[in-house]
Amino acid sequence: MRAQVFGPVLGAVVVTAYATLLALDGLVFDPLAAVPGATLGQIHHRVEAIGMDVGQDVVGVLVTAGVGVTLAAFFAVVAIRGRMPVPVAAVCHLALLTFGAVAVFQSGFFLGMDVADAYGVSGGSHSAFSGVLYGTSLAALVAIPVVLLATLFRSLGRARAAHPRAPSSGDGSAQQAE
Repeated sequence: MRAQVFGPVLGAVVVTAYATLLALDGLVFDPLAAVPGATLGQIHHRVEAIGMDVGQDVVGVLVTAGVGVTLAAFFAVVAIRGRMPVPVAAVCHLALLTFGAVAVFQSGFFLGMDVADAYGVSGGSHSAFSGVLYGTSLAALVAIPVVLLATLFRSLGRARAAHPRAPSSGDGSAQQAE
């Protein structure tokens, strides 16, 4: 019963932490890294001065992050209620982390591109946190087949334990029909 609750909750917490870092990177860390020495208020003021809407950028990043958190919570609740096996919930959470790489890339187009336009800097990522997020997504991608294979082998082991083979007669070699 503990794994039925702990695993899905842990998955939702990890996805929420990822989404939080995604939002902080897109809205705080990356703009500050793109324009060293400027405050976030100064950056927002200059972006607004060229006709861009910082509020819309903030909403875009938060919605992007919120979709992942909502899906993670959904998978956790479904698994805790017993309608989804825990390994399936784990794979769903890992898939959310994997697809988080797309969300990181996409969320960079909100405030990141406006900062690039306002300050004449490149539109790429400027903070190290996007690398952490991409690395986490890669690790999650690698973990998906690991979880699936571990589940497969555990299921096979349980099936063999539940239905042991009948002892064979002779030396164990296959007998041929004549």
